[in-house]
Amino acid sequence: MTATTTLEKALCVIGIYVCFFSWGILQERVTTRQYVDEESGDKIKFKYFIFMNVIQSILASFVAWIYLFSRNMKVQLPSVPLRNKFIQLSIISVCAAPFGYASLKYIDYPTMILGKSGKLVPVMLMNIILYRKSFPWQKYLVVLLITAGMTMFMLMNPKGSKKKDKNADIPLLQKLWGIMLLCINLILDGVTNSTQDEIFRTFRTLSGFHMMFFMNLFSSIIMAVFLVASDSYTQELSNAIAFVTMHPQVLYDVVLFGLCGALGQCFIFHTIERFGAMFLVTVTVTRKMGSILISVFLYDHKLVLGQWCAVLLVFAGIAVESFAKGGKHGHGDKKKNDDDGDRSGKKAAKIDKMGLEKDNGVDVLDETRVKEGGVKLRKNAGKQ
Repeated sequence: MTATTTLEKALCVIGIYVCFFSWGILQERVTTRQYVDEESGDKIKFKYFIFMNVIQSILASFVAWIYLFSRNMKVQLPSVPLRNKFIQLSIISVCAAPFGYASLKYIDYPTMILGKSGKLVPVMLMNIILYRKSFPWQKYLVVLLITAGMTMFMLMNPKGSKKKDKNADIPLLQKLWGIMLLCINLILDGVTNSTQDEIFRTFRTLSGFHMMFFMNLFSSIIMAVFLVASDSYTQELSNAIAFVTMHPQVLYDVVLFGLCGALGQCFIFHTIERFGAMFLVTVTVTRKMGSILISVFLYDHKLVLGQWCAVLLVFAGIAVESFAKGGKHGHGDKKKNDDDGDRSGKKAAKIDKMGLEKDNGVDVLDETRVKEGGVKLRKNAGKQ
């Protein structure tokens, strides 16, 4: 691993941590802040989450477009195979979140966080099941160490309060239903991350910002259509507009929340493109551990011995991920495969037939590959 790659990884990790730590604070501010009704004096909260996610997707797509425009990178409608993949990803990502929210009706928040701490497992499983991808043994060890460490840490959390669990009276079958909803959420997340990996392996020079632009564009269209179509039943769109009209300051909070999420997505998609979904999920899962440790040292919280052992397991997993020689991240073979393509004009022509032509709006083949492939094809035709 070169010093440049190490620095790039470090910047991605810092960017994800800073942006999504701020994003979480702003999300809590938007959803818990009480806005005073000037007429009645009542205090009300903003609870229109789909509307908020539409705003965030639009802003994220706009931020990606600004980046692509500033780098003189074309933004045109991609080829049909790639477009279908983007639409598929958008639908899955839009559908995943509601299952997570719905599970909270039947399980408590710590249980959901515990489930989320094992997110590396479904991502790896979906890569294996859907795309027959194999991993070096170090990667399996990393997943085992981090997942075990996060699970131990949550389970050994000391009970600092004797308050009755608000979910204690929920029947066992309903709790199992909540766990099943959470599992669906995790599986859909795993499908999303593994499919993103597969797209970057198939469309070799696709940039992370192109994926960010189109995924958010299609997601915002899907959610906007849903809001309009279901407004006669849910009234979410009309009520959200009325709320923003009555309390204009909420729009400032929502836009700030969306921009912070958009900046975070810049680091997210760049990380997936360069280092793969497994590295990204490792970063996002261990982010919570980092936040907890910062809280421990800043506010003098106490951890039991078992939790310190869990912390050591997590950092052991991170150490294996960082120093294992055989465990390359993401798409490190990209250059080698592109060089192989340069040596084979027939292979370039075959890729063109798959719908990855250069004029599809995403520069899947650079000019050099197209020219060299064309020259070799003409020579072969002349020989025949």
